[in-house]
Amino acid sequence: MTGSRVVALGHYQPAKVLTNDDLAAMVDTSDEWITSRVGIRTRHIGGPDEPVDELAAHAGAKALAGAGLQPAEVDLVLVATSTAIDRSPSMSARVAARLGMESPAVMDINVVCSGFTHALATADHAIRAGAAERVLVIGADKMGDIADWTDRSTCVLLGDGAGAAVVVAEPDGVERPGIGPVLWGSVPGMGNAVRIEGTPPRFAQEGQSVYRWATTQLPPIARRVCEKAGVAPEELGAVVLHQANLRIIEPIARKIGAVNAVVARDVVDSGNTSAASIPMALSKLVERGEVHSGAPVLLFGFGGNLSYAGQVIRCP
Repeated sequence: MTGSRVVALGHYQPAKVLTNDDLAAMVDTSDEWITSRVGIRTRHIGGPDEPVDELAAHAGAKALAGAGLQPAEVDLVLVATSTAIDRSPSMSARVAARLGMESPAVMDINVVCSGFTHALATADHAIRAGAAERVLVIGADKMGDIADWTDRSTCVLLGDGAGAAVVVAEPDGVERPGIGPVLWGSVPGMGNAVRIEGTPPRFAQEGQSVYRWATTQLPPIARRVCEKAGVAPEELGAVVLHQANLRIIEPIARKIGAVNAVVARDVVDSGNTSAASIPMALSKLVERGEVHSGAPVLLFGFGGNLSYAGQVIRCP
């Protein structure tokens, strides 16, 4: 096969919604303080009876239904997450069991916030190498489980959720592949700027360092992603960046030059859901009909490890 394409998407969030006013009753903050700094108004938080693999399985089942595939037809499951509690069984193995799959290859990918775009590239590479034909790619995180609910600088950012994509092989002769080439990398010397560490694990970051890196260093890289795909920024139908902070998303989108694109702003309603943020935001855009089938869409993840990965895909 010469390439791969996304044929269906799905997303899922816990029912419980935590508003900025709810947070103001927990820590020294306010709705005005949060919205002016990060643009977030609400986030979904799962309870102890909603493990992250359950969120992932719900999103995966929705994507499979949209693709018209049975779980047994999937030959590879990739789950991007940084909030798996157990080392084994892996999150992907737990999801495969929940969905009743027969014998798929299973693999977890932990690149934190850019995990989904790394996983999507891995699915594309596996298909191109002939190792898989139908892949379920999921980004799922329960950031609420690792939040320090006494730290107003970080707890206001985080939310829980999952997003999924079904990726299948494209036949030979397709002029433009459904998933374009990935551009990925990292800044290892600055990896400590975003951390999940300790017992129990807690999320922490150097917010100003991350903000400067994201808004100054990433726009040229995102434009190079478009170049590798042979798509001019003004041709993009949508831009779906990691949903970290509205004050990061908007300047990056502006500097990319995607003047005709819909810019995903799901962070306003969902907060930072780490690896779940890109597939969840894209699934919602498609479900609402805000981007049409076949339109080129830039996906660009960044964050933990100060890593990044992006590709242009054709909207299912």
